[in-house]
Amino acid sequence: MVELKAEVLEAVKKAAKDGRITCTTARRVAGELKVPPKVVGEAADALKIKITTCELGCF
Repeated sequence: MVELKAEVLEAVKKAAKDGRITCTTARRVAGELKVPPKVVGEAADALKIKITTCELGCF
């Protein structure tokens, strides 16, 4: 696993509600930070945040 930047971890933590983040929100965060969706997924895993309502199977 690649070392995750604090910026990505913080953005995912901030976007999550009740330990969950939607796929749409996760992809938006990835776009805003200009990182691949996989990086946001890895950050969510590291933070024990579940990605819900997955639309494309990205996570």
